[in-house]
Amino acid sequence: MHEPHTPFHTVPKYEWRFRHLENREDQIYASVLSHADDRIGEVLDALDRLKLTNNTLEIFSSDNCPARAVGPAELTLQYDTATGAGWGIAASKGITGGRKGFKSALFEGGIGVPFIARWPGKIAAGKIDRASLMSAVDLLPTFCELAGATLPESYRPDGVSQVAALMGNGESTRDKPLFWKMQSGWPIQKARPYHWVSWAIVHENWKLLANRDHSYAELYDLVADPFEKTNLADQKPDVAKRMLGRLDDWKATLPDSPSGDVFSAERTPSAAERN
Repeated sequence: MHEPHTPFHTVPKYEWRFRHLENREDQIYASVLSHADDRIGEVLDALDRLKLTNNTLEIFSSDNCPARAVGPAELTLQYDTATGAGWGIAASKGITGGRKGFKSALFEGGIGVPFIARWPGKIAAGKIDRASLMSAVDLLPTFCELAGATLPESYRPDGVSQVAALMGNGESTRDKPLFWKMQSGWPIQKARPYHWVSWAIVHENWKLLANRDHSYAELYDLVADPFEKTNLADQKPDVAKRMLGRLDDWKATLPDSPSGDVFSAERTPSAAERN
């Protein structure tokens, strides 16, 4: 679903629910969240009505963390070619639960998203897993294992099956690394203190963040320190060096540009995207 995402598309009946909020931006964000909540409820109610609930795995997550304007932003309308006109980024009020950064940052405030799973009789209700490290790339191999489907021999998934974690038997390490690449500025900007990271890798319990030329890096133990408060790069130089080496190995596999016809017929790529 689109909401909550810029441009925010408000519906009068949902705005009415939050008419008591004095701040217009808060009212907009609360209304689109409530709208999304009702739409999720419709899906869950349909599963109940069709008596499919106990045979259905539901997963709720997000593609990234909440967005924020760099500085004070005026509440204005904006237009998106995919969803039309709606309220702009000034109404973005999502929180990161104390994690650093927001959308487009490679700290956990930008990439550490909610992950809620329900499967009655299979997944323990109300249990919180604070140790397993999983990513959206893990969903395909997870679903294939649960469905008894066999992946083609030529297919090499970026993720790993997380069935054990869903069933409460996960481990606090990740054998297969995860990688991120971002166009980020350097040196660190005062207005964007967490948006300097151009490269990131998660492997086992470690996460390493590096600037664009690897001249500066930070290292965190994600399991013990999910809020990335203690940089261990100086204390664990061997770990940092090993992580940078893995990052270099991955970078060497990247193509110079996308190959093939990667754009939808509904979308014409910009000059920047073509280059």
